[in-house]
Amino acid sequence: MDDHACYRDRILILDFGSQYTQLISRRVREAQVYCEIVPADWPLEAIREWAPRGLILSGGPASVTDPASPRRGPELFELGVPVLGICYGMQLMAQQLGGVVEASGEGGEYGRAHLAVDDTSDLFAHLPPEALVVDEALDPSHARPIVPVWMSHGDRVARLPEGFEVIGHTEACPVAAMRHPAKRLYGIQFHPEVVHTLGGAEMVRNFLYNICGLQPTWTVSSFVEAATEAIRAKVGDGRVLCGLSGGVDSSVTAALVHRAVGDQLTCVFVDNGLLRKAEADEVMSVFADHFHMDVRLVRAAGRFLSQLKGVEDPEEKRRRIGQEFIAVFEEEATKLGGFRFLAQGTLYPDVIESTSTRGPSATIKTHHNVGGLPEEMDFELVEPLRELFKDEARAVGRELGLPEAIVARHPFPGPGLAVRILGEVTEERCEVLREADAIFIEELRRADLYDACWQAFCVLLPVKSVGVMGDARTYEHVVAVRAVTSVDGMTADWAQLPPDVLGRIANRIINEVRGINRVVYDISSKPPATIEWE
Repeated sequence: MDDHACYRDRILILDFGSQYTQLISRRVREAQVYCEIVPADWPLEAIREWAPRGLILSGGPASVTDPASPRRGPELFELGVPVLGICYGMQLMAQQLGGVVEASGEGGEYGRAHLAVDDTSDLFAHLPPEALVVDEALDPSHARPIVPVWMSHGDRVARLPEGFEVIGHTEACPVAAMRHPAKRLYGIQFHPEVVHTLGGAEMVRNFLYNICGLQPTWTVSSFVEAATEAIRAKVGDGRVLCGLSGGVDSSVTAALVHRAVGDQLTCVFVDNGLLRKAEADEVMSVFADHFHMDVRLVRAAGRFLSQLKGVEDPEEKRRRIGQEFIAVFEEEATKLGGFRFLAQGTLYPDVIESTSTRGPSATIKTHHNVGGLPEEMDFELVEPLRELFKDEARAVGRELGLPEAIVARHPFPGPGLAVRILGEVTEERCEVLREADAIFIEELRRADLYDACWQAFCVLLPVKSVGVMGDARTYEHVVAVRAVTSVDGMTADWAQLPPDVLGRIANRIINEVRGINRVVYDISSKPPATIEWE
């Protein structure tokens, strides 16, 4: 796990099941401090070995009054490092150290609340003026700073543990923030990581800088240097095979591995028949011609489409495509000889969505570069971006000199168009979708909207509709247009594209792509929907 041991100023986040845990990680990274998320029951000895300079305990849906809820013993708070407990993490801290936690009145406190700050010396120091409000009912004397915060709890601390003091309260929660100054233990009942808590990012920075005494060392350039050294140490004089797709993840991975080991890297670009329009030519131009990497182009559309014949289930599509990728890589490795490592562009959201940090939970979907790998492989994995979010990977790509056309490219699923074609995947349906998608992206760029979207694409639906073209009746495919805005892909809102732009997109697709006579726009957000349809 610890590929970033060079970052001594680092934080460990213990995940007790909060839906916001990844946001905590985002806020810490945005403060340029390295952090990782581990399960709530991560062994104490492992925590000591990882040597964090501070701990953050996430919230969670359980109640500490339930004997079956996730627990940590009081020894967690005796490691000699600062601890910040958020919501459930605060309640656990209070209970384990001798305080009392009880159910909140009237079913709990959810949503926006006003926090009266009782002490501004450390955790709540230097809150920006725009984060402060007036609440005559809570503080008629205007003696305290009042901050809008986001609450989500059914329990509350009813009696403080020995040595703790109240540093913040709300109208419904007398102990909304607490601390043990000598032991540097802090608990807050609200969620500073969400945007609804004004000044929340400043509170996180106060914990990191003022309380933990950390320095902002987690920078793009420092990551590139550390990752380069880690790759060299792992690979040694071995040879690395990289599955290059042309997307941001694999492109940055290839550039980073090439920086580390140079000609020991060979990239394999597989034209699986599921790519976007002209993608193979673009990738070969950038990496083979410009960066002078050893890139082998494998034409394998027939193999992949044969594997997908008659398959409609999206998980089965992903599984078959993942296995076929590995089969191609192994064949290429055999031809070229002597490859020990396989480099993959796995990102943190891939890991989060494919496996559970917290133990048993629902897998949202299997990513071909995480859950689709066979149990036995002939390669050792090199995944230098595994702890990065997408925007961090983009920043690394820019640091490495990748062109903006690659770095700013929208995410593209590993299984390609196969999971944007609902139902069976055929060569004819791929071609229809490819042409429609190219028009959509072209119009977004023309309207200067491409970079404003996190992801934009077309989906070919397994239905047909009646239309009229000229004087003839048609019965053709329906395409759904999907565009979303997001920061890291963990949550997303549908992009409110101007009607005139949507009109041009629909007209061009219907008029120029034979086989489509209707275009619809997807206005679902994530959650509850996912960004991709499959």
